[in-house]
Amino acid sequence: MKEKLRQIIFEAETPAGKFFDIALIFLILVSVVVVMLESVATIRSNHGTILRNLEWALTIIFSIEYLIRVISVKRPFKYIFSFFGMVDLLSIIPTFLSLYVEGAQSLLIIRAIRLLRIFRVLKLAQFLGEAKQLGDALKNSWAKIVVFLVTTLAIILIFGSMMYLIEGEKNGFTSIPKSIYWAIVTMTTVGYGDIAPQTILGQILSSAIMLTGYGIIAVPTGIVVSEYRYNIKNVKTINCIECLREGHRFDSSHCRFCGAKLKLT
Repeated sequence: MKEKLRQIIFEAETPAGKFFDIALIFLILVSVVVVMLESVATIRSNHGTILRNLEWALTIIFSIEYLIRVISVKRPFKYIFSFFGMVDLLSIIPTFLSLYVEGAQSLLIIRAIRLLRIFRVLKLAQFLGEAKQLGDALKNSWAKIVVFLVTTLAIILIFGSMMYLIEGEKNGFTSIPKSIYWAIVTMTTVGYGDIAPQTILGQILSSAIMLTGYGIIAVPTGIVVSEYRYNIKNVKTINCIECLREGHRFDSSHCRFCGAKLKLT
């Protein structure tokens, strides 16, 4: 029985498994819509009770599904601490938390992440290889990005402190933290306009921050793209003898598309 449950819940190859996943995706979509509708004041005032009851019904269903997932796998803790296991758990906690913290049910929007299971249902697993390459690029470039962020933070602290000295409280820069907030908004080219320099020197410094921001924004993208291109180059260029498809990593022994054994030439 446990093996049959595991096949239905964790696999989409059987008719029962595919039906389960499609039904689950439908319920997730309904849940996300309910959370969004409940955030609208007029809808909440007129249909709040119905939405809350529906929300609790869906939470109970997802709680039962989560418990069945834990029971049906051979190593429960491996599933519990996996990415989807954590998402599944976090998608049911907010409803119970709302009993003690008002508005906590809004966190149920995290259920939208569970829609990633649609890749398995619609046989889109080949896209997971490309997603893994992007994930590897982000993982390999994290140290460079940390250095970049620390450098950017230092520049923001300097610019913010300078603007506080130049403009002062009379022009809205009442403290260094608020001046740093202004520097972040300006450097990222968001430009809310709630604080603006009034002196010529302050405007010159603002121009320097804006020009610096244009250069800084491109740096993280360049780092990730560089790592991604490096990963792309480090793939096998041979064809699979079964499906004739390319794009396999050097450490691959089987085709990631059809599962046939790869033969290097």
